[in-house]
Amino acid sequence: MKALVQDRYGNPDVLELRDVARPAPGAGEVVVRVHAAGVDPGVWHLTTGLPYLLRLLGFGLRAPKNPVRGLDFAGTVEETGDGVTKFRAGDEVFGTCEGAFAEYAVAREDRLAPKPARLSFEQAAAVPVSGCTALQGLRDAGRVRPAQSVLVIGAAGGVGSFAVQLAKSAGAEVTAVCSTAKTDLVRALGADHVVDYTRSDFASAQYDLVLDTAGLRALGSLRRALTPGGTLVIIGGEGGRWLGGVQRVFRAALLTPFVRHRLRGLVSAVRGTDLEELRKTIEAGRLTPLLDRTYPLADAVAAIEYVHKGHSAGKVVLTV
Repeated sequence: MKALVQDRYGNPDVLELRDVARPAPGAGEVVVRVHAAGVDPGVWHLTTGLPYLLRLLGFGLRAPKNPVRGLDFAGTVEETGDGVTKFRAGDEVFGTCEGAFAEYAVAREDRLAPKPARLSFEQAAAVPVSGCTALQGLRDAGRVRPAQSVLVIGAAGGVGSFAVQLAKSAGAEVTAVCSTAKTDLVRALGADHVVDYTRSDFASAQYDLVLDTAGLRALGSLRRALTPGGTLVIIGGEGGRWLGGVQRVFRAALLTPFVRHRLRGLVSAVRGTDLEELRKTIEAGRLTPLLDRTYPLADAVAAIEYVHKGHSAGKVVLTV
């Protein structure tokens, strides 16, 4: 089978499309024929091995432990391992695995859900990582409630575009922050108000819940946008070859006991139960993935670079 493989860390052009052996399922696993695979910012980090903290967290010190990139995917179950009860050959599914940039991939049963019937494979592949991150940021870390005011920074991005729709679905009043070129797009997602950060300061008003998906702003600036007792959820982060912005989360954790605000960093994980919740929301018509563009698997390097440079509005997906 064809797969996108890397033997060493480096710029995305270290990735090569090669013939490799088709994987076999272990206990509790399924083999999926991948039809589409999502490209999120984490792919660039795992390809380059930056920040170095990733290597210390078990992804491989000198070279990637898993040589095939890709997490998000949608496809068709080809084969099941021992103990698998929820899926069988022929089922259309979406979820995550290690090595989605390939014609076939092995995934754990508990990281899969039936593909939403109203979505194409390309749309479904855009959901798992970003959708679960937005859901857990709002529901778990943010404890969003109806009628709250919610600010989503980076609203046109992968996580942000899901967060705007999920916050609206939860009954919140949503203000979205994005660039000039993306204001109409964000309004179409359902945002009640839109702030163009190139022209206005989002901290001129205060919100019950702020989700920062852009990963650049200082804590002081973000706290100015919170109501007394409001909650800040930091999702992701950029900056620095060693920690990659995670130092903001450390500072937030140290500061929280001394202020009235709740300051939270989010470490998300894709779970089958959350995928099922997203599937139901999608089927109900309250959530639709924002798909920027698709690339063929052979052009994955260009797709990764496009996402890393911040050009995308919503998600970028590879067709396999």
